[in-house]
Amino acid sequence: MSQLGAIIAKEGVRFAAWSSSARRIWVSIFDDEGTREIDRLELQPEGEGVHGLFVAGLAAGTRYGFRADGEYAPEQGLWFDPDKLLVDPYAVEIDRPYVYDGRLAARRGEGTDTAPLLPKAIAATLPQPVPALPPLFQPGGLIYEVPVRAFTMLHPDIPKPQRGTIAALAHPAIVEHLKKLGVGAIELMPVTASIDERHLPPLGLRNAWGYNPVTFMALDPRLAPGGLAELRQTVATLRGAGIGVILDLVFNHTGESDRFGPTLSLRGLDSSAYYRHWPDGSLANDTGTGNTVACDHPVVQEMVLDSLRHFACYAGVDGFRFDLATILGCVDGVFDDEAPLLMAVQNDPALGDRVLIAEPWDIGPDGYQLGNFPPPFLEWNDRYRDDIRRFWRGDSGMVGALATRLAGSSDVFAKAGQQISRSVNFIAAHDGMTLADIVAYEHKHNEANGEQNRDGHDDNLSWNNGVEGETGDRAIVTARFDDQSALLATLFASRGTIMLTAGDEFGRTQKGNNNAYAQDNEITWLDWAGRDQALEQCAVLLAAMRRFVPALSDTRFLTGEPPAGSEKPDVVWLTETGMPLDEAGWHDPGRYRLVMMLAGDDCRLAVVINGDRRACMFTLPERDGFRWEPAIETPGGAAGISRPVPGRTLIFMIEHKAAQPQIKEIGGGK
Repeated sequence: MSQLGAIIAKEGVRFAAWSSSARRIWVSIFDDEGTREIDRLELQPEGEGVHGLFVAGLAAGTRYGFRADGEYAPEQGLWFDPDKLLVDPYAVEIDRPYVYDGRLAARRGEGTDTAPLLPKAIAATLPQPVPALPPLFQPGGLIYEVPVRAFTMLHPDIPKPQRGTIAALAHPAIVEHLKKLGVGAIELMPVTASIDERHLPPLGLRNAWGYNPVTFMALDPRLAPGGLAELRQTVATLRGAGIGVILDLVFNHTGESDRFGPTLSLRGLDSSAYYRHWPDGSLANDTGTGNTVACDHPVVQEMVLDSLRHFACYAGVDGFRFDLATILGCVDGVFDDEAPLLMAVQNDPALGDRVLIAEPWDIGPDGYQLGNFPPPFLEWNDRYRDDIRRFWRGDSGMVGALATRLAGSSDVFAKAGQQISRSVNFIAAHDGMTLADIVAYEHKHNEANGEQNRDGHDDNLSWNNGVEGETGDRAIVTARFDDQSALLATLFASRGTIMLTAGDEFGRTQKGNNNAYAQDNEITWLDWAGRDQALEQCAVLLAAMRRFVPALSDTRFLTGEPPAGSEKPDVVWLTETGMPLDEAGWHDPGRYRLVMMLAGDDCRLAVVINGDRRACMFTLPERDGFRWEPAIETPGGAAGISRPVPGRTLIFMIEHKAAQPQIKEIGGGK
């Protein structure tokens, strides 16, 4: 691990920070409450940009911050100001949350000492590393995306003092729910300490998602009042239940924002090195947040690696999801799948076997890189999201795209002879409409965000089934239930890893808000008491079937050819009459029906899709000595195909030997 930060020894504490252009750096020592500066000591240059000092007599628990001096020329990327207390980039614990204050952004000479406005880093003794165990999560499994605070704020079984914390995720009621869904790993939305964007406090809002970090290792005290030990214990409890933990981390930008943002840490130490700048000195903004971390700088790369090692070694997490991950692979502003940081993560002894997930885009000129990350990176697949929504919305000519997405998106990921899908399939995520809102709102409704509904995407590929928003019309309510069931069934029928955002399995709604990052309230808090238990049971049955039918969780692309050692093609695409779909059928803009028949060791599984609004009889090819039976019976779905399959329905039929008991017991989670 790095020797930067606060390193505790028997006789005292060594403080060290890096800057390539600061003339002087100090460490400020504070009292036990972190309110009064009791000493200020200058660090000594040690070469290669490192400034360090050993201070005898200090111990674990010491509260501190850095200050730096040098040239102040923001137009050249230089922001040195000794009046700005700087939080240590290597802090592993802070004594309070970040709170935005306009004085943090004052120009040099125009503000006051910012120490009273900032949390203090705490010199902490790290525990022994957790045992080096392989990740529990395996590609093809179910990732469950969790906003830590919103997830349990309204959960009736969680003690009130524990609600909204990482510790609450280890509560038996939560573990039971996760196991019931067959969750392979929970993906925690950012849990490191973050700060509100400057426009939120005047609106009475706060960032509820956490995608605005300041430092990369210290956990947010609001989410983890027990610090690293709380995360470590929760990871251990979930691991004991067979569930991994993946951290969603943000290394692409920080909460210091644009040139009008606050000076909190990296900017005050060496903005020109830690952030990307244009030749004229202005901050690059490939993230849409005001700044872009310079992930092609060696010191930044080491800081990112140290952060990942910290959580892998001391918390035992399964892996990481990287927000706007294209930034991590940029070299001089151009994406490179062999970028030093990407290679270093894969080759690191402590990180090489971890689960790695990329959000493969940013808003920069070379920002959209879906399919271009190197294996073993898994990638969020927005083409899957969009094509599945389009098909079930009723767009014409989508049956071919539907099949491609069900088969693992080989058009995106089958490069250089790769045979394994690296797709993370999802229909809804934290960013955008919820699953329930996709079928209830044709337009976004972000008025609560205070930006006159201007924020958020306008093209949501959503539909409302006849009425915008809430309604008491039973026919519309039923249609929305059926649409959610069909969307969930499609997700669970898809090759590749699948991801479900917490609460989508029981109909969570944000009232049409598709950018609810600033809603730390009932808009985003999961309504456990009012959840749709019929939809939840549908998700439970689908999850059980995916676990027990290997053909569904396989991550190899479906090709229509026999896999090695078999004479049967891995998939056959059929019409509703049981005949192979021909070229004309694939290109028929009015086709909304399809059967995906998967080969198995002893039986075949048929995924029967009727995207039309009309019911239809489906015929499946029969074999002597076998019979077709429903794999599961879901609320609102058809029990079999001996009668017409209702419109806008996806059902699963399984073939097994006539003498064997019916498989639907497996579908029910027996």
